[in-house]
Order: sequence, then structure tokens, then C-alpha cells
Amino acid sequence: MTRSQTFDDFRTNADASRDPRGGSLDPEVMSAADAAAADPAAPDANWLLGDNPVMRRIARSIERAADVECTVLLSGETGTGKEMWARLLHRSGPRRDQAFVPVNCAALAATLAESQLFGHEPGAFTGAKGRSLGVFRAARGGVVFLDEIGEMPLELQPKLLRVLQQREVMPVGAEQPVSIDVQVVAATNRNLEKEVEQGRFREDLYYRLNMIELRVPSLRERIEDIPAFIDFFSRKCAARYRLPVWRPTADVLAAFCEFPWPGNVRQLEHVIEQAYVLQVEPQLPIRPTPPAAESGGLPCLDLATLRERAIRQALAVTRGHKSRAAQLLGVHANTMTRLLKELDRPAAAGDAG
Repeated sequence: MTRSQTFDDFRTNADASRDPRGGSLDPEVMSAADAAAADPAAPDANWLLGDNPVMRRIARSIERAADVECTVLLSGETGTGKEMWARLLHRSGPRRDQAFVPVNCAALAATLAESQLFGHEPGAFTGAKGRSLGVFRAARGGVVFLDEIGEMPLELQPKLLRVLQQREVMPVGAEQPVSIDVQVVAATNRNLEKEVEQGRFREDLYYRLNMIELRVPSLRERIEDIPAFIDFFSRKCAARYRLPVWRPTADVLAAFCEFPWPGNVRQLEHVIEQAYVLQVEPQLPIRPTPPAAESGGLPCLDLATLRERAIRQALAVTRGHKSRAAQLLGVHANTMTRLLKELDRPAAAGDAG
């Protein structure tokens, strides 16, 4: 018996006891033809859209991870739908009736992050008048989704490692650890292996997180799915704004399929919804042309000026998001903060004069 046959037999036997209430809760990737008849306004459906074979492999892995309740690491570019996969795992597994708690690790306040995640006892620090459960205890029996896990501060990473290894947390100010019962799903748009090599991410934590590591492909890697997404988002927006469904011509559809979509599925959805809001035809975003590409060389040879332009351009591309701008420049977030302070010094000096 082959390995694939063995796994198929396992799935067949497991399906009988998967949902005592009847029906299959297994996640699936719906084809364009099936999605055309689906309700785009159903947020709790157990499917994601696509004909790409990689997406179907991810769905099978998500199904298995939901069954065994193991830790999952989702990697991929921003806007590829990593949180949707995490929510699909939650809806497909035995924890579906419990909480799904998303946490943006990049938005954790440095001084309060430990308390936010692991909780605290009364009087643990100034202002701690009451008791806080923290994310992991509040999600008891459910799923915790740690988005942008690569942004988690180094000092918190050993504490998260304890969560994954011992299944317990140490609240701030507590004398004894507290057992927890959660499934952890993490996501990142960074290459965590490189982060480990550069000392920005703990190696032992990385290996604990990627019990199952799933890379979600970018939209330009699944061009065949773009027409289905256009149809799906158009029907969704048409129902929401009570307008006709947009049907692009063959030339327009080809142009949409050829566009690189740096913001992936999220950007495509935004383009279509924006057009419905403004009641105009959806238009492709304008591709910015770097100044160096126009002249075939550097705009200048002054290193300080080049550095300033690179920083300004990175901030413009990321709409002022410092952490993402630092990623584009290949520097640490702390380095980015220092560079910005150095840029502000000449202006401050000039104002003082």
C-alpha cells in the first residue's frame, strides 16, 4: 500500500467521526466554477477560492493540523490571506466552538506586551489594580493566531517558547505558572530562517513554531485564480452596494492577470471595492517607476542623499509603516528609528538657527 493510499484511508475513517452534528467540516479550496454559485457574503464558509494545486495541498495540511491540534506556521507575503487560513483551521477543527483570538505582534506595546499576552496579577506593576488573564488564558480551549510573529521582541520569545513547550504561562507578578489549553497558529511575511541567522529570532522557537510550516503563494504565483477572484469580489461588492456586477472585457481581464499585484489578494479586493464606492470602472494601480530606472544610473553620488531618498521612498511605499520600511531596506527596526532621528537632526538645527 502506498503512502498516499494510507493517508486517504486515514481520512476516510476519520470523516465518520469528524462532526457528530452531521456534514463535513473539512476545509476545501473551491474551484472558479463552484465559487460562481457560492454566497460571497458568507464569512463562515469552510472554503477558500482557487484552482491552484498548491492551495489544495495547503487545505489538506490545514485539515490534518486541525485534527491533531498542532502548532502551525503560515508564511507568505502581506495580503496573501494567511489569517483566512488560520480562521479556516479554527472552523474546521474540534476547537471551532471556542474562541479565535488574533494578535498582531507588531502592534504589541513594548512595556505592556508581557501582560497583554500572559496576563498579570493585581499589584504586579504600577497601575495594575485588577487581574488580567492575558491572551492565552482568555482563549482557553480555542485558537490563538499570532500574526507577524517575526516582529515579536526578543525578550518575549523565551516566554512564548514556554507556552509551546510546557503549555503554561507565567503571569506577571504570579508565583506559579498556569496551565493553558490553546492551539497556536503563527504567521509571518519574513524569512524566519534568515532572522535566526542574523540573531533576531530564536532558533528553538522557530523549530517549535513550524511543526507544520505552510507557505501561502503570492497572487502572481497563481494567475489562474485572478479571474475567479475578480468575479467573486465583484459579486460581493455588487450585493453590498446594490450595483450591477462588474464583468471586465477580455483585454481588461488580461491586463489584470498580467499585473504583479504586490499587495496580493487584499490589493485586488481593494481595487474592486474602491471602484464600487466611487461608481467607476476598476482601474489597475499605477506602477511606480524608480528614478534610477529612467536614467539608467544613480540620481546622484552623494551617499547621505542616497540614503535619505531610500528611507523616504521606503516610508512612502509602506505608507509610513516604520517596521515594513525597515524590512524593505534590510535593516533592523531599531536601526530604522536611529536613521529617522538622524534625518530629523539637520531640520531641527536649521529651525533653531
